Amino acid sequence: MTNRRMFFTMLWGAVFRRRSRAMMAVIASLVGAATLFCLASVCVAVPRQMNEEMREYGANLIVTPSAASGKSQGIDSATMRAVTSLVTAGHSAKSAAYRYESVRVNSAPYTIAGVDAKSVRALNRHWNVTGDWSSAGNVMVGRDVADALGVKVGSRVTIAYRSSDAQTSDSAESDKQSSKSDPRMSDSGESDTKSAQNGSQMSDSAESDAQSAEGTEGTEGTDGTEDTEDTGTDAQGAGEADAASRSAETGTHATENGRVSSDIMDTDGTEFRVSGIVDTGGNEDSIIYATTADVAKLAGSKRGADVVEYSVNAMGDDLNAIVDGINRNPNSAVKAQTVTRITSSDTRIIAMLQTLFWIVSLVVLVLTLVGVGTTISSIVSQRRNEIGLRKALGASSRAIGAEFTVESAIYGLIGGLFGTAIGYVLARILCVTVFDRALGFNWLLGIASLMLSMLIAVIASIPPVRRATRIDPAIVLREE
Repeated sequence: MTNRRMFFTMLWGAVFRRRSRAMMAVIASLVGAATLFCLASVCVAVPRQMNEEMREYGANLIVTPSAASGKSQGIDSATMRAVTSLVTAGHSAKSAAYRYESVRVNSAPYTIAGVDAKSVRALNRHWNVTGDWSSAGNVMVGRDVADALGVKVGSRVTIAYRSSDAQTSDSAESDKQSSKSDPRMSDSGESDTKSAQNGSQMSDSAESDAQSAEGTEGTEGTDGTEDTEDTGTDAQGAGEADAASRSAETGTHATENGRVSSDIMDTDGTEFRVSGIVDTGGNEDSIIYATTADVAKLAGSKRGADVVEYSVNAMGDDLNAIVDGINRNPNSAVKAQTVTRITSSDTRIIAMLQTLFWIVSLVVLVLTLVGVGTTISSIVSQRRNEIGLRKALGASSRAIGAEFTVESAIYGLIGGLFGTAIGYVLARILCVTVFDRALGFNWLLGIASLMLSMLIAVIASIPPVRRATRIDPAIVLREE
């Protein structure tokens, strides 16, 4: 019998004839492999699935005009297509454009947003809408607006674009400068934008005082609106200031169909039907939503969007890279910024998950090392006489050490195979239960799990193998 054949014969007997000891080593490797593979699969899949879930709660990237000249005309369609191509170059994304204007309803100032209802609905699936979304001749109002006006679904409201609002808000544009132009922007831009809103509100307050002096009605409506605008969106202030800038530049007052007037007591305008009421519990509740075409007709002019929101299937460094790419583009007259509230939540949750993974993984690795090491030590002690006899017959310490090392690797391989399978089942059940989505098998992660199981088993066997190679055959035989 050759040495190689003798080696495999001894290995076979050690693994399959001593099943109880071998089973303990396999179970130790199995538990470690199952736990590590399950945690690793969850840590790989959960950030991606969580990012997809978070995308249902609105935009994580905002694009606004960067130059002062660009703000008056908004973001044109060519620029929007160029930015969209940059955003969607490596990631899927949904987008929606908003045009904001200052209008009056029952002599009270409000902000109206011209939108494509289909795009906004796809971007903000978390919005709670009672009734229908805006369409031609129909508007969707925020809950705060509905409560202030006392309207419900099916009611009719008269909306007019007032040139006086644009003129009194002209000074707010210079104060606002490059403040944020969207309800979901980071808090860093709120203070500047609110100053623009306050400028508009001061004008409204002055108008309200004038009305009170004349003994007219409408003072209550204006005062009630001031409270609403105090909690209004950043986009609302931006829309009013942009409208002021455009009016100051043109110096004209459109009078198409009587929609534009400088008299705040003029109740003429365009009648719309309230098709729905949106209730988000946020700043969206203080805005009126209409189609882009209706807003353009109401204002008497067509222009680009004030804000373009993107829900990009990216996060962390990938999302920051998209923002940097847009802002570094010299041909783009826009600036991009992440929505801090959403992106920071993503990062915080993922960081907590990764920290938990490393802590549990470290504990599992230590337990696996202890389990496999203890089992191999027990096997070495049980086979001490056999090792002494083999060394007396001429077996080298290297051959004995190689046998125990390969034996430990086999235990790790068997335990890794079954452990990886069990870990995948557990991870799949967890993903289906929590995210209601199936989890595919990651072959690269599976191979890594097998290799790690074998490596841990081999490392755990080093101390007992060293003891086995140091056994003195004379002492062992004398004991016999």
